Amino acid sequence: MRFSLFMYCTVGRRAELEAGMAGRKPDLYQRMLGEIAEYARFADDAGYFGFGHPEHHLQIEGFEISNDPRLMSMWLGQHSKKLRVITCGFVSTTHNPLRVAEDIATMDHMLGGRFGVGLVRGYQARWVENFKIRDELNAVGPWNKDQPADIANREYFGEFVDIVVKALSNETFSHHGKHWTFPPAGMVNPHEHPVYVKYGQGVTAAMKIEQIGIAPRPLQTPHPPLYGGFAASMRTALFWAKYGGKPIVLTDNLKFYDHLCRAYTEEASRHGRTVKDGQQAGWGGIFICAPTDAQAQEWARDMMWFWQSWATPFGQGVPELLVGSPDTIARRLDQVRQVLPDQDEVILLIPQGLHDRGQILTSLELMATKVMPKFA
Repeated sequence: MRFSLFMYCTVGRRAELEAGMAGRKPDLYQRMLGEIAEYARFADDAGYFGFGHPEHHLQIEGFEISNDPRLMSMWLGQHSKKLRVITCGFVSTTHNPLRVAEDIATMDHMLGGRFGVGLVRGYQARWVENFKIRDELNAVGPWNKDQPADIANREYFGEFVDIVVKALSNETFSHHGKHWTFPPAGMVNPHEHPVYVKYGQGVTAAMKIEQIGIAPRPLQTPHPPLYGGFAASMRTALFWAKYGGKPIVLTDNLKFYDHLCRAYTEEASRHGRTVKDGQQAGWGGIFICAPTDAQAQEWARDMMWFWQSWATPFGQGVPELLVGSPDTIARRLDQVRQVLPDQDEVILLIPQGLHDRGQILTSLELMATKVMPKFA
């Protein structure tokens, strides 16, 4: 097992969040950046595999102030040398897919081939509706599941992912879909430019733009590993099997997770992909490790308050709780290994921001020294 951390980019402790408008307070944001940098350095040295974060905007309350996914990824990369930096991820309805592909390739180089990237549909309506690039697209969640808005979003997302993967994987390409056409139909460069023809591809001598390509190509081949952010459905898992993406599934239902992985393998084979057992998805949950079970449960109170206050209204159920002493967490991971003997990546959702530096570093150190060696 390899262990990756995931944070929401919470700007303050519970009392600071309860005071209101925490996301607007520069001192809290500065402290958050310093703490994240310290956690990244520690995790890097301690042998953790990756460190991930989401994309969310307009977060004046401060519960999930992750903002631009590029900037936070570079902050994590600046303070680590080995960790896989996982943006999870670019919200499709608010980005141009060609620009996203270019950003991914560029970040992969700047991070020295340590980049992993998620592409997601968008569920927080307040910011998605303000940032979206198509008027007809909407955020999705339990309130519109399987309704026209959800169907349209899912259709758009499929085309978005297809374009990103094409751009990352090919020297040049064209795309003609429902939502995007690259290059625009009948595009002709308004002035002659011999470099396009002499040293490039996709442009005719008559300056007709027939194909385009991004530069640079990614450092990793064919592109950085793809993740599907916090998937909870079989349909999402099967979608990612086509592209070799790894959905992140935070669940305590190991039977469902095992079934999901088996279905993923079958679907991947239909697309000509061979997937090793344990590589289909990332499994995990909320993570708090303390010297004793009682202390871990006490520490978990603020995280559960956060979950009930923030995640539950979005329709998110409580995930797996990896909460306890090193022995307790090791026993649970051993149970997981009995059901999922080849599980590769375990995602640990940490209460960054809610807990102080000492609590977070204690959790990370206990995990790294007393638990992880048993599952190496």
